[in-house]
Amino acid sequence: MSETRIALDRTARVATVNRRIFGSFVEHLGRCVYDGIYEPGHPTANEDGFRLDVVELVRELGSTTIRYPGGNFVSGFRWEDSVGPRDKRPVRRDLAWHSLESNQVGLDEFSRWLKLTDSELMLAVNLGTRGIQAALDLLEYANHPSGTALSDQRIANGTPEPHDIRMWCLGNEMDGPWQTGYMIADDYGKLAARTAAAMKMADKDLELVVCGSSGSGMPTFGEWERVVLEHSYEHVDYVSAHAYYQERGGDLGSFLASSVDMQYFIDTVVSTADHVGYRLKSKKKIQISFDEWNIWYLDEHKESEEVNDEWRYAPRQLEDVYSAADAVVLGNLLITLLKNHDRVTSASLAQLVNVIAPIMTEPGGDAWRQTTFFPFSVTSRLARGEVLRPRIETGSYETAVYGEADLVDAVATFDEADGSAALFVVNRSLTETQTVRVDVRDLGVSAVREAVSLWDEDVYAKNTLHDQNRVGLRPTPTASLDDGVLTLELPPVSWTGVALG
Repeated sequence: MSETRIALDRTARVATVNRRIFGSFVEHLGRCVYDGIYEPGHPTANEDGFRLDVVELVRELGSTTIRYPGGNFVSGFRWEDSVGPRDKRPVRRDLAWHSLESNQVGLDEFSRWLKLTDSELMLAVNLGTRGIQAALDLLEYANHPSGTALSDQRIANGTPEPHDIRMWCLGNEMDGPWQTGYMIADDYGKLAARTAAAMKMADKDLELVVCGSSGSGMPTFGEWERVVLEHSYEHVDYVSAHAYYQERGGDLGSFLASSVDMQYFIDTVVSTADHVGYRLKSKKKIQISFDEWNIWYLDEHKESEEVNDEWRYAPRQLEDVYSAADAVVLGNLLITLLKNHDRVTSASLAQLVNVIAPIMTEPGGDAWRQTTFFPFSVTSRLARGEVLRPRIETGSYETAVYGEADLVDAVATFDEADGSAALFVVNRSLTETQTVRVDVRDLGVSAVREAVSLWDEDVYAKNTLHDQNRVGLRPTPTASLDDGVLTLELPPVSWTGVALG
């Protein structure tokens, strides 16, 4: 058994917890919308056709800001198709995912769904096949109160109050050749800057997200951000970051250290953005919207037969089933986002239902929690107040991909108003239980209110339709607080959340 020491200091403040860090993502892809959040014939469906059993799980998950409607989908999307009488909405081909889009769920319906889940809308505009005017029209339809052609159209369509959307994405992954209408950085940066400037002429308080790199492995990573921001820096508020991780070739050790790459991604984007800001002599700091992040077994889908030559409605696509190990990595990625919360102030777990998602559904049947549901839901529920950066003394292990990595990683939050604290910690060791001793004397807490862990003797155990509760939260084997020292016993390949008061 190895030992790790952690010290928490209330002055080691990163940032105040912004609830947008617990965002998610709904794209018109596969069964995320249709047969996911929307299934009119389901026993729990409401008058809009939304499954209320899914709504209940989304609320339990604790997701906050929902990015919509894409994703790759948005680069071929005509927003006008998805408003107005449903029986008059056209069916279109979606080139991004080779499927048919019925447009039965659009902005107005989705906004009503958001109210059920107590979530904020983060809306993406199409800069792949469309541009400035379409973005301005959508903004007018969505946000203008009344008295203009498009705001009055929204009212006639049954939505009298404006949606008042604050966060807007200027396209999606425009650096990627898979993207309809993708561009070189110079072209996209100019278009994004012009679009952003025009949108802020309509509403100067909008929060705009410019596309960053779609992955740290892109050949233009870093340089893309520099060029795009040199054009758009003064017009936008965020630059996006996207990252997905998976175990490759049975190398579980490297997979468990995936957050090392996420940290590299964040450091590179922050350095690049600040470099541009210094050159422009700007007083503002560009924030990061990490609006796609998750575990995604993309390699397995490249040769998949899920997408064929037929054009189908809501085919089953990208329905990864997650293991206990996947959940531990996801919990660690969320730790990394929180440790960088001074610059990563918005994030979206991609996606929410069925498609690489924490929630799964069966048409006409059950909705259930994947393993990845649990670390996200507990962190969202317990993280309050200020994020604290812990001092960690732990052992290390060698990985084939990332070199030397720490055995234990952690982050904490502290709410001075009520004297509560939370600690989130992972044990990456494949074989050894870790005894973790946490000095919490500076926080003034005196009791363990909750201590839950996720692990399994079979690290590849999963929750499925026929065994929905195979993996879940368990009481942490040891979680005691004595004389200001919290002692935890963490099994190999485990994630733990602790509430203190």
